[in-house]
Formats: sequence, structure tokens, C-alpha cells
Amino acid sequence: MERALGLMCGAGVLPARMAAEARRQGWRVVAFTFGEAPGVERHAERTIPSRLAEPGAVLAGLRDAGVTAALFSGRFSARDALGARPGDAAAHAMEARAGSRLDVRLIEVVVATFTEMGITVLDQRPFLGDGLAAAGCWSARQPTDEEQRDVERGLALARLLADARVGQTVVVRRGAVTAVEAIEGTTEAIRRGAALAGPGAVVVKAVARDHDYRFDTPTIGPESVDAAAAGAAAVVAVEAGRVLLLDRDESVRRADAAGIALVGA
Repeated sequence: MERALGLMCGAGVLPARMAAEARRQGWRVVAFTFGEAPGVERHAERTIPSRLAEPGAVLAGLRDAGVTAALFSGRFSARDALGARPGDAAAHAMEARAGSRLDVRLIEVVVATFTEMGITVLDQRPFLGDGLAAAGCWSARQPTDEEQRDVERGLALARLLADARVGQTVVVRRGAVTAVEAIEGTTEAIRRGAALAGPGAVVVKAVARDHDYRFDTPTIGPESVDAAAAGAAAVVAVEAGRVLLLDRDESVRRADAAGIALVGA
């Protein structure tokens, strides 16, 4: 008997890829789409457009489909979560139970709500294939010694920020920090930091030590590389084994075209 998987789809290409992998593993996929998730319908038994402000409809859909496991995928915008008002009765109940709409308390409430329904929230990593970035330099150009020192400084700072739940990305130039990621996300942080740093900036993304991969896999991809290239950055570095490099071949191609060193650190 096929197991039923509720795929919670944020924006981007990742939901379709994870839906395909879930199908390959024998799951019957019911997709709840909260953003533009192209191609997910090809791998899902049903696709249900959904809104963050209306979790009651999502919970009812999970019950109706006999879902026993849930998998989050794609990009959920913190700005969308902040703006998801006024919300249905389930949204108000979950927010009151959490005491917050954004922090780890809300995640705990989502897990508790699903658990009470007999639904297990799954780790995303078994559905990502070999996409987590390996250690080493993937691009044609390697970082200089000075850039490597910025990578090491950026990695230490990005880990601190991630542990504090501030963000995961920093931009560094000759030891000076020109941007840290907050609610705007990775790409906007890169744009801001590179503009302030000038040519030669080093972009670093890292992950909190206790990061919960059930709700998010930190990701970098062609869009991030394009933002770095537009700002004449010299290096894009990610924490090896913990950050997803989306569309690896295309990301490397764009990095090489811009003369950017793309590395797993």
C-alpha cells in the first residue's frame, strides 16, 4: 500500500524535484502549493493551492488525503508569513499557542499539530539526492590567500548569526563585514554587501549547529551567483555538507563566466 505524503511547497524548482524523488521512493504525493512551484503537478496525485493565512484548509486537506507524513520544500518567505493576515481560526490558534509567528516556537507548534494528527514531519535531506555541497573548489578559479582568510572569517561569523537565528549569509571584504543577512534573504544580502564592499567581496553562507532540516535546507544557486557577479564579488563559499547547491552545473558555469571562485568550505 502506498504511503501518503503531504508535500508543503514553497516557491522555486525544488518542490518538483523532491516530489519526483518521493515518487521514486514509493510515496503517493499530495502537494499543497504556497508559492510558484513549477512542475510539481507532474509528480503529485493532487495539487492544492494553499495560503499561509489559512492553515485550517491545509489541515483538512491532509486529513482527507489520509496523509501520514509531511515534507516541506522550496522557499517560504518570512515577509509572506509576516503579511499573512488576518488568517483563519486555525492560524490564530497556532499563533497564540506559539506566542510568535516566525521563531522556533512556531515550528514547534507546527510539529505538535501534525503529530497530534498522526503525521510525521520528515527530514528534507533524504529527498535532495547528492545536492548538498561537497568540500572543495568547484569553479575554475580558486580563492587567493587573502580571499581564503575572508572565507574563514565569514564562515565563523555566519555560523554565529545562524546560531542566533538572525540569518545565514555574510559578505566580507579584507576582514570588514559589509552585510549580514536578516529577513531580506540571501540574494538581497549579497546585493547589499557587494555594493558596499566594491569589487572583490567574499560571500559566505553557513548553517546553525542545531539547524532543523525538517523545515528548511539552506540553499544557494544560480540566482545567488548572478547577484554576486552583478556586484563583482570574488568568492561565493558555503558550508560543506550542510548547504544545498541548487543546479550545480549551471551555478558553476555562471561562476566561471564571472571569474568567481565557488567553494565548499
